[in-house]
Amino acid sequence: MSAPSGRRLCLVTGASAGIGAAFARTYAAHGYDLALTARRAERLEMLAASLRNDFGIEVLVLPGDLALPETPERLTTELAARGCTVDALVNNAGYGLRGDHGVHPWTEHQAFLQVMVAAPAALAHLVLPGMVERGFGRIVNVASLMGLMPAPPSQGLYSPAKAFLVKFSEGLHLETRGTGVHVTALCPGLTRSEFHQVAAMTKTVASAPPWMWLEARDVAQAGYAAAEANRPICVPGGVNKALAVLARALPEQLGMRLMARQVGR
Repeated sequence: MSAPSGRRLCLVTGASAGIGAAFARTYAAHGYDLALTARRAERLEMLAASLRNDFGIEVLVLPGDLALPETPERLTTELAARGCTVDALVNNAGYGLRGDHGVHPWTEHQAFLQVMVAAPAALAHLVLPGMVERGFGRIVNVASLMGLMPAPPSQGLYSPAKAFLVKFSEGLHLETRGTGVHVTALCPGLTRSEFHQVAAMTKTVASAPPWMWLEARDVAQAGYAAAEANRPICVPGGVNKALAVLARALPEQLGMRLMARQVGR
């Protein structure tokens, strides 16, 4: 049994806002109980109360900081102590560090890599064996369109981290064929959320035309559908799909020059 209620359980990281909160609503709408984690406990409690009221499901609030290496195991251990197993995992937690690589102290980059690379891999490692044993599982790694494109300057390790999630998802997708476990890398472009404010990128993206933006709920629904269909990569939105195809078709050096020109380098 996935949860004491008998329903399947979805663990969502970075669930307090944006795409994470939208994923929580999407999985709740499909009958899942939820385990929500993020650093902001108060925001999680507010979301949990809303989800319980709207969908009649059970929601566990598990505040935690994924920058700490011990957090993934602590989360799964706490769920096991409550008699829960994870049937769906949405690795959504993330943020950006803007500026040249040498601007930030290494400790900030180290924490960033822990959240963006190590924690998703650790959580997948912890829940995957049980999913395979039960013959059912869903893992959605929220990457980015930037993970499919040449890495721009002055965005630190963001694009490399997202590229890792894409390749990691592709590998897991192939490993789990025929097991009932589906693995998808979700690669959204510009999405309305708190991400750009937190990353101090508001001015950079303010000039982007409205038609380039997606709503978080549409991104989450696309990710859910792709995981159900067992598609290894999902790029939501027609414009983003076209950009992804163009990025793969361009010669590498030309793509890098275009990225540098875009940010005035």
